[in-house]
Amino acid sequence: MDKQQKRRLPGTGVLIGAGIAAAWLGKRLLESTREADLTGEVVLVTGASSGLGYLLAQEFAREGCKLAICAREEHELSKAKEHLIQDGAEVLALECDVSDQTQIDSLIDQVIAHYGRIDTLVNNAGIIQFGPVQSMTRKDFEDSMAVMFWGTVNPSLSVIPHMRTRGSGRIVNITSVGGKVSVPHLVPYNSAKFAALGFSEGLHSELQKEGINVTTIVPGLMRTGSFLNAEFKGDVHKEYTWFSLGSSLPLITIDAERAARQIVRATKRGEAERILSIPANILARVHGVAPVTTTRILSAIEQYVLPESPGTQRESVTGRDVQERMDSAAQRTATVMGQQAAEAWQPPESRPDEG
Repeated sequence: MDKQQKRRLPGTGVLIGAGIAAAWLGKRLLESTREADLTGEVVLVTGASSGLGYLLAQEFAREGCKLAICAREEHELSKAKEHLIQDGAEVLALECDVSDQTQIDSLIDQVIAHYGRIDTLVNNAGIIQFGPVQSMTRKDFEDSMAVMFWGTVNPSLSVIPHMRTRGSGRIVNITSVGGKVSVPHLVPYNSAKFAALGFSEGLHSELQKEGINVTTIVPGLMRTGSFLNAEFKGDVHKEYTWFSLGSSLPLITIDAERAARQIVRATKRGEAERILSIPANILARVHGVAPVTTTRILSAIEQYVLPESPGTQRESVTGRDVQERMDSAAQRTATVMGQQAAEAWQPPESRPDEG
């Protein structure tokens, strides 16, 4: 071997090393986008009696999954079960308050006793309180944290030992863009979602090595008709008008069925995070690089656009009650897509009467 050949060897080694690295990276990228086959797997969805949770149960059933669903309202839960079974799904429905660790432990035990395992846990249960912070009480914050933070932590901590024993599992946490950017008049909601998002990201980092994948879902506004079940404080008519409009208009919201499909796809791909809707992606990314600017914009919106609180009025009113009191054809027309979503994304038997 002459000196010239020897001088070429290091370059050859670098090329070989680069080739191996490129092949490894390509393999990892391919694996990251490969979709798992969920046929026959057991999926537990919390808050699944209506809205996004119900749609997620439907979508997982279409993937061939066996379902376990839970919610606090037994009547709506049983109707959801009936309708899912009519669509051909295998369903176990259990009444449960996700904020109660004892009830959650019992729920996990019952699902495992029935199916033998839990492959995927979807933490979806949530509540919404809309109004200026001066109209909120400590209990509003406690309620939000109980359902959307502890309601995410409790099921996760209960199911993780089971998944560890099996060496595999998936946890899907439904958070919100409100957990990345705290928008005005949703402070209790935002606070709980920030906490849930931090918990979810931390779980992903720690559990990946044990074969447990954690996916954080960050939805923007979705057309689920959630404004009818939300609680409003302050000037409830104006607060309801703004929130119902924002939750209904097509350009700033995402269709709930499309959102459910994207969530299931992210689950199958094992994605660490997926932000749903173009506006939510823009808001989260702009806030990430220019938080001062977005905060100033949101402050201006709160000051000049959103309604002020009428004194210290702290009574909470549901959106459905506000809607019944309002006599505005324009508001009903502008929110028709949201109203239709409220009717569509729950089992037919439990839909509210019209009129």
